[in-house]
Amino acid sequence: MSFIYLKKKICMALAQNCILNHQEIDHKIKRIAYQIYETNVDQKEIVLAGIESNGYVLAEKIRHQLEEISEIKVLLCTVKINKKNPTATITTSLKREEYSNKSLVLVDDVLHSGTTLIYGVKHFLDSPLTQFKTAVLVNRNHKKYPIKADFKGISLSTSLNEHIDVVFDGRNSKVVLV
Repeated sequence: MSFIYLKKKICMALAQNCILNHQEIDHKIKRIAYQIYETNVDQKEIVLAGIESNGYVLAEKIRHQLEEISEIKVLLCTVKINKKNPTATITTSLKREEYSNKSLVLVDDVLHSGTTLIYGVKHFLDSPLTQFKTAVLVNRNHKKYPIKADFKGISLSTSLNEHIDVVFDGRNSKVVLV
């Protein structure tokens, strides 16, 4: 039985269109980590700012990979954004002085319309940074704002009615189209 056949069979049993399985997600995260490292090879310290919930989980996974492949010190930061009201106050787990004058990567799981990511970017623009990049696991090509992901696991052209879910659940992690 082929791997692709088994993957489709498992996802169809869940009544969902599986885009990425656990192994594929791990591969994408490793590739993103290498790209971040290549971009920051001259840095001693970088900040991975994960948007609360799945963005932060993804940032943790990227941090783990970066620590395996480089000597760069990685600071993790949680970014709390009200996704229903992104103009509300945005808070971070690090103080501004802790990420100022450093290279920062803003991380989220899915770039849907770009609203969350662009308001996250806006928040960090008030601080001097040596470099500012964005990373997402899934980039949907239906953006409402002029924002792009510098590092992305996969790009998908989906319809506006479709939704992408990223489920981080150990060895059962997956990206599904619903």
